[in-house]
Amino acid sequence: MNLKPYTFQYPVHGDQQEGFLFVANSVELNPFEIKRVFWTKETPMGVIRGRHAHYTTELVLIAISGKIMVKTFDKMGNYGCFELDNPAIGLYLPSMCWHEMTYTEDAVQLALANSVYDESDYIRDINTFRKLIDITHVK
Repeated sequence: MNLKPYTFQYPVHGDQQEGFLFVANSVELNPFEIKRVFWTKETPMGVIRGRHAHYTTELVLIAISGKIMVKTFDKMGNYGCFELDNPAIGLYLPSMCWHEMTYTEDAVQLALANSVYDESDYIRDINTFRKLIDITHVK
């Protein structure tokens, strides 16, 4: 079980003349079995999405186009900042990892999850999250 966010690469097939195919085979490449897929697009510049953590859900975020900046705060109290701008790169977010995303206007984000949607799995208040991970002294 991974406790910290990390990036990894998906295989890329093709070339400039034909175009490219990216493969996310859940059995071989992803850190979990995919049970939900969702995406965002046309998020205005300056809007911060995410601003939550999950009790049990794990995610992989992929920038299909554009650029996505992801700030993380994991259950060990570590901060991270990841720039996603390559559709071959996935960012793994473990459960109990606070995350916030900002986007370029042309960004399309694909998200893969290990669970179906469940509103009760969301932690939407940073102070509640800090109390849950017992690191209230960290900003």
